[in-house]
Amino acid sequence: MSNKLHEGKTFNKINYANKQLINNEFSNCIFIDCDFTKSNFSNIDFIDCEFESCNFSLTVFKHSGLKDIHFKDCKIVGVDFSSCNDFLFAVKFTDCTLDYATFHSKSMKNSVFTNTILKEVDFSEVNLTQAVFKNCDLTRTIFDRSVLDKADFSSAVNFDINPERNRLKKAVFSSSGLIGLLSKYDLVVKD
Repeated sequence: MSNKLHEGKTFNKINYANKQLINNEFSNCIFIDCDFTKSNFSNIDFIDCEFESCNFSLTVFKHSGLKDIHFKDCKIVGVDFSSCNDFLFAVKFTDCTLDYATFHSKSMKNSVFTNTILKEVDFSEVNLTQAVFKNCDLTRTIFDRSVLDKADFSSAVNFDINPERNRLKKAVFSSSGLIGLLSKYDLVVKD
């Protein structure tokens, strides 16, 4: 991966752990079963790329562009997405483990999280208007001063969202999930 521009390429079983890429751009590329543990992808642009079965534990994306990126079946632990470029930032997660990540202050309108575990993820001050959390586990995930208008939490579990500290206009919840909006009141809800 020493070239500067990569278009329409497939990278399979690349072990890039603990390495740094500088001034590269990847457009319409597919990464399958790659290890990017503790890699430094600062100042790299990824455009219309797909990552499948990749490991991103503690990967650094400082000032990187993630533009229409789909993560599938990936392990993403401790990644700070808030340091990515804001311009055209768009990510989608399917069947991923996305633990201890932060998206602080990002605009993530229409983002889709499907069958993904999001433990202790920081969504503070994030605009998640019309985001979908389909079959997601949101254990200890932080929503603080977040915009959750029209977001769909109807099949999400283990969330704790304070309605007084977040915008929730027309957000969608299942009746069994409403307890996640009431936890701050320390109520006992019986079926």
